[in-house]
Parts: sequence; C-alpha cells; structure tokens
Amino acid sequence: MADTKNLTGFKELAASLKALGPRLGKNGLRAATSAGAAVIRNEARNLAPVDTGEMKKDIQIKREREVRGGELVTARYSVYTRGGKRSRLAGKARNIHKDSFYWKFIEFGTAKMGAQPFMVPAFETKKETAVDAIGEKLDERIQKHAADLARGQ
Repeated sequence: MADTKNLTGFKELAASLKALGPRLGKNGLRAATSAGAAVIRNEARNLAPVDTGEMKKDIQIKREREVRGGELVTARYSVYTRGGKRSRLAGKARNIHKDSFYWKFIEFGTAKMGAQPFMVPAFETKKETAVDAIGEKLDERIQKHAADLARGQ
C-alpha cells in the first residue's frame, strides 16, 4: 500500500550537471535528492506518535539503484519505516524486543483502531519544502564546483 511520488526532469538535470563535470553530476544530484528525502523523513519523525520512541528511530531513508550493463539507470530515495529483523539488528544499543512492524497499523488503522497517519501527512505538508531543499543543495554544490574550477582544482 506504498504510495510513490515521482519528480520528473532529473534525467535532463543530471545530463546538464554531467556537462559541468561527472563528479558534480553524480555526487551533486545524489546529495540534493538525499536532502529532499531528509526533509520528509524529519517531518515524519516529528508527526509519528511516541510510545517507546523506537518507531521514530526506525523512520529512515533508503537509496535504491538500478544498474544495467554497468551503467546507473535510476536512483531513488525512499522514506520508509524499518521493521522486522532489520530493525531488531540495527544497533547494539537497541532493545531487540522492540520492533516497529506495527507502524502500518498506526498509519492506516485497523478494524479496532483508527488511523493516526504520519507518513502521508509528512509528504503532503513538506513536498514543496523538499523540492526547495533539493534546489538549495544543488545550488550549493554548483557554487562549490564553480569555486573549485576558478581555483584550478
């Protein structure tokens, strides 16, 4: 029941950035999209109901890549709630009996419990801010790249 939102125009943007330099095209776009995903993740953490606090910790960003013939075809950043075995094994300081598998029951509700959504509202309220963060990070990287070129690096 995952809802996926896609932003278009990144292929053209990546080509333009690569024209400025392959390092900027690869790393700049990665940093920018990660910054946008971080905005959504942080809002989801703010909106998530707190019982033990484990669910807030389990709201993460995941980078997924599709490579064909050794060439990167697509890269996607997802904001998700980690649960199950990955959650229990995520860190030594975590209580292995605490698990956030129940996040979907809170987000969508059950027959006996009403929904308390936090992931969808996080996206809906912060999507423009996330796009702005992407633009700001790209601008920062382009300015840094231009300064490096000016210094001859």
